[in-house]
Amino acid sequence: MPDRFTLGIEEEFQLVDPQTRELKSHIEEMMAAGAHLGDQLKPELHQSVVEVGTPICADIREAREAVTHLRRSLIRMADESGARIVAAGTHPISHWKDQQITERVRYKDIVNEMEDLARANLIFGLHVHVGVDSDEMRIQIMNGVRAFLPHLLALSVNSPFWCGRRTGVKSVRSTIFKRFPRPQIPDFFYSWEDYAKYVELLVRTNSIDDGRKIWWDIRPHAYFKTLEFRICDIPCRAEETIAIAALVQALVAKLSRLFERNLGIRSYSRAILMENKFRALKRGLDGRMIDFGLRAEQDTRTLVHEMLDFVEDVVDELGSREEMRFLRAWATSGDTGADRQLRAFEQAGDLRAVVDLLVDETRRGL
Repeated sequence: MPDRFTLGIEEEFQLVDPQTRELKSHIEEMMAAGAHLGDQLKPELHQSVVEVGTPICADIREAREAVTHLRRSLIRMADESGARIVAAGTHPISHWKDQQITERVRYKDIVNEMEDLARANLIFGLHVHVGVDSDEMRIQIMNGVRAFLPHLLALSVNSPFWCGRRTGVKSVRSTIFKRFPRPQIPDFFYSWEDYAKYVELLVRTNSIDDGRKIWWDIRPHAYFKTLEFRICDIPCRAEETIAIAALVQALVAKLSRLFERNLGIRSYSRAILMENKFRALKRGLDGRMIDFGLRAEQDTRTLVHEMLDFVEDVVDELGSREEMRFLRAWATSGDTGADRQLRAFEQAGDLRAVVDLLVDETRRGL
């Protein structure tokens, strides 16, 4: 089974000045220092952002090695060139209006089209790709897995601050990105043909160039035979990223197994799924979400355990038992990156202390 559900993991990191704790326009220095990483290292729209992506990984063991290697490499390169690496969905202090745009044609085109919507999109996410060869299967799995997207967000919430303010939500990144066109949880599609007609219509009417400008929380990739999960804030710790990636892979594998046996799970409307997404971004693991089967509220931690129960029968084949144990403990009593940020601020009363915490958390376990 593992070679059917390959993994690719992309993480977007902040480049931070160690003295001011503000974001630092430092991408060109990182690109020069990281030439040995090839296309695993990429710039982003803002010069204070660096993205890394793993090679195609056969299983979670390879993914763990790749994520760890890339984080270690970034930290070393940044340290040697006078910056620090931070993994969080937003920067606690810096304002988007002060950031420089990366000198690349693609990014200038995006700013020309979107203007301040693009300039203000100073957010940092985790994207997990899972290989699924069949076009039809990718659409059916996307339909089924939509119900679990808020659970994944609840685990990953890591952006309670924005432009120097405590926002009152644990993933303000999720609220910022929804201003873009074509964001959020997608609608239900009856078939690959149904989805392909939607994309073709948008291209024909000059709404998009191709499927890369469909920025849903989960999407079939425009060029690769993968499902791309985009809902998560980037977690502070490498072990959290790896565990979430293992869970994403297990969800895809479980749904694939069901559909191959002509089984499935109940599908829900986007409108009701968005209720759970808001609850997840507001309170993370410590809130309550809607149990659609019971038509009642349940603790989010309980629903995460139910999700882990759902994938239990594919975990050993995927080789991710260790990651599932980690997730069980996390869902039972663990905290999120947002919780740790809020606690640091409450203790110090200073957002610079939050940045210092994030620098340390990003290095944890490496």
